[in-house]
Amino acid sequence: MSALRLSKPPPRGFPGPWEFHERVNVAAPPVPPPPVRTPPGRQDLSLLSDGILARRAAEGDERAFEVLLRRHLSLMTAYATRLTGSRADAGDAVQEASVAVWRELPNLTTPDAVRGWMMKIVSRKSFDLIRSRKPASDVDDEAVVASLPVSDADDPARLAGTADAMAGLAKALDRLPALQRQSWLLREVGGESYGEIAEHLGITTTAARGQLARARETLTREMEAWR
Repeated sequence: MSALRLSKPPPRGFPGPWEFHERVNVAAPPVPPPPVRTPPGRQDLSLLSDGILARRAAEGDERAFEVLLRRHLSLMTAYATRLTGSRADAGDAVQEASVAVWRELPNLTTPDAVRGWMMKIVSRKSFDLIRSRKPASDVDDEAVVASLPVSDADDPARLAGTADAMAGLAKALDRLPALQRQSWLLREVGGESYGEIAEHLGITTTAARGQLARARETLTREMEAWR
């Protein structure tokens, strides 16, 4: 991963790409550690909402940024892993995204929506990495739109309400072609519009809708047992 030159450097102690993997994969100890006591005069930031942490981090509060990042690191890593299909690439994408989040936080106009905003940065960095490492595939999905309407109300994500269902959904996602899986994740996890999905994937908006429709059709069929 190439070095970035930033006008606003990452905070002290900012983790490197491999540290992300280590922190996510470390198994929980059999006996929970004793609670950490907050020193007098030092606020426990873990009790603050995302919005407050985002506002404080935007003002340069490195502790607030670290708490915010740790809170969503697992989701960011899982999302990037699904998008890129590689844990190594996901680590690079999350590292790049984390630096971008720190740099761009002062420009965030809706701090309370910071988690979704962070996911969009993760998707952007994931696809930057994908495009830099392999050529985009040709896609011809224009014809599927008429026969496979896209309906948010019927999406299989709304059926996965249990741990078993979530595990089944994860396996079904892994079996999807890459573009279908990425389209679905960008829509359901990243909350991206069809235009944004198309831009990430390098296809037309109509083709993006087709990819998403194909993914939903397959996932809905495979998730039928959890209805």
